[in-house]
Amino acid sequence: MVFKKMLQALGVGGPSVETVLANPNCRPGGFLEGQVHVVGGDHAVDVEYLAIGLITRVEVESGDSEYNTDQEFHRQRLTGSFRLDPGAKYDVPFRFDVPWETPITEVYGQHLHGMTMGLTTELEVARAVDKSDLDAVAVHPLPAQERILDALLRLGFRFSRADVERGRVYGVEQSLPFYQEIEFHPPSAYASGINQLELTFIPTPHRLQVVLELDKRGGMFTEGHDSFGSFNVDYATVDQVDWAGQLDNWLRQSAQRRGLFF
Repeated sequence: MVFKKMLQALGVGGPSVETVLANPNCRPGGFLEGQVHVVGGDHAVDVEYLAIGLITRVEVESGDSEYNTDQEFHRQRLTGSFRLDPGAKYDVPFRFDVPWETPITEVYGQHLHGMTMGLTTELEVARAVDKSDLDAVAVHPLPAQERILDALLRLGFRFSRADVERGRVYGVEQSLPFYQEIEFHPPSAYASGINQLELTFIPTPHRLQVVLELDKRGGMFTEGHDSFGSFNVDYATVDQVDWAGQLDNWLRQSAQRRGLFF
């Protein structure tokens, strides 16, 4: 897959870069490989550095309002300074590590509605920094994440949308300043007690941390409220657990604590 971006901020006749990904698909904790082709313009320039970065769209709450912003959360410098002569060509290979906590964007071959993820290429020349548009990257679930998603789908939950929210999740090991929420509509078997299920994955190299949030329906004499649950998934033993049964038990116990029964 090839992406070519002209660096407009550097003026007409300035350098151009072409980012070539060997494969735009990856997983959390994996990597992206490719090359950046740099071509000099019609005059020589002194390049300070060439860098690439991974960017996602993040929802930020500010007082009583909220807004979305594109946030770079991992970057890698590919070069130091060098002289780029007119018409000169440089091929810069890279292997870019994808952070473990990177939000997923694809599930079962479908893009998760609400997710934006991409690689940006940055060239600094004479203190003028020019960034390319986002080159789309597809982040697929880890096998352990797939097992949890499979279990929810077997229980009848349906994908609604996903987003990334700035903030921290209480009680988990987290390094990035945001977390992903994947929202599901409940099946009829649970709909009497649940409006929505929100799922958050926070992987580490050693285990998958899973956080569930239930938006519960209010009854005639009770207010609706949220209920939280969390657990760890061991990568080595993930296939030895009946996750559909485990999740069903947690959902029912959570509802029963509020006097609801499925």
